[in-house]
Amino acid sequence: MIRAASELWGQAAERLRKLTGEATWRRWFEPIRPLRKEGDALILEAPCQFHRIWLEDNHRGLIEEALGAAAGQTVKVRLESAPEEPKTEETAPALESRREPARGKGTLEAAPLNAQFTFDRFVVGASSQYAHAAAWAVAHSPGRAYNPLFIYGATGLGKSHLLHAVGHHLMAQNRGARIAYVTTERFVNEFIDAIQNSRYVPFRKKYRNCDVLLIDDIHFLSKGEKIQEEFFHNFNVLHEAHRQIVLSSDRPATEIANLEERLVTRFEWGLTVQLQPPDQETRLAILRKKQEQAQHPLPEETLEYLALHIKSNVRRLEGAWAKLWFATRLKGRPLALSEVEEEVSDLVAEESRAALTTETIQKRVAAYYDVRQADMTSKRRSASIAFPRQVAMYLCRALTSASLQQVGEAFGGRDHGTVIYACRVVEARLKSNPSLKQAINQITKQLNQ
Repeated sequence: MIRAASELWGQAAERLRKLTGEATWRRWFEPIRPLRKEGDALILEAPCQFHRIWLEDNHRGLIEEALGAAAGQTVKVRLESAPEEPKTEETAPALESRREPARGKGTLEAAPLNAQFTFDRFVVGASSQYAHAAAWAVAHSPGRAYNPLFIYGATGLGKSHLLHAVGHHLMAQNRGARIAYVTTERFVNEFIDAIQNSRYVPFRKKYRNCDVLLIDDIHFLSKGEKIQEEFFHNFNVLHEAHRQIVLSSDRPATEIANLEERLVTRFEWGLTVQLQPPDQETRLAILRKKQEQAQHPLPEETLEYLALHIKSNVRRLEGAWAKLWFATRLKGRPLALSEVEEEVSDLVAEESRAALTTETIQKRVAAYYDVRQADMTSKRRSASIAFPRQVAMYLCRALTSASLQQVGEAFGGRDHGTVIYACRVVEARLKSNPSLKQAINQITKQLNQ
């Protein structure tokens, strides 16, 4: 019976390889192991609970189709998770081995969690289902599912929401667990304070003795060698003890400027998932979710307008809803569509600005001045490269909503003072150099197109 199951799965697997492509097949289908046949059903084993859930939610139909084609008849699929390894003193995750029955729930270290950022408040769409499923798996099987979990995506798409959701679930379900949520900026500041005030030992114990470390905006870790070394040792201690690490970033680990290679490698040990801007259907679902507890919900026409015009940022989308809800309450009546357009015109304009990225501006400026795009982030200081780089920084500040710090990061990890200086240089030359003004106008026109 096992042999028959293996033969059937082997034939179906070849069909799946052709249908899905090599990368998808290797990630999701190659690890599957056929167990047995039971009547018209084939029992398949996924390597872990998360893998099983992902297959059931996303690929069950495709698997059954491939099996049916191989068998010449309908074949149902039942997916099981591989049994977990027995827990020993050496391998048991910290959450299991350090429970304290006297407590009702876990304890929170560092920063507080946002009460609104829970799994049941996260609206899952096509652009976020993978990241949501990964976070859910980590929350239900910390230290086992994927470690570390590295979530990246643009600002306002829900990275922090998922980190907080993991923290809330673990706080509620694991008695005695010590959960540490912290932004990278706070982590860096605490480290500096610990060194300056001889409190390094308590700092180290705080982050190396936690059971789960949730750290936001890890791309800001590229500020110096000392803090990277500290985090490197923290990471190793937690990972070797099977304690869960969840990181968020606005870009993949390989694209974080000045991040040591040994950290890049460790950040990629587990699972890397991306959050992308939601599609219109998901944006509408997010707005409807906002209305569930609103005493005076907005008309469907208003929601559809917002979902159509605010595309790239969930935070901005929810902010637009809140602004209109307040205006409706203030006027005591629903707003006409013309009033809606006027109320959120600034947010819609901001949306247009957000469509431009620093990378797009770097590419366009490099092409105009006939330099390499790589020179935008390099350390080269010759005038033929430094000034185009300054122009690109100036345009990033003028045409996008990126902060000084974000612009500096995008240009090879430069600090905000360098960006300020670049903007002042360009502004000064614009007053006396008509050809520069013409160049800026031409590049801006090309970017707007």
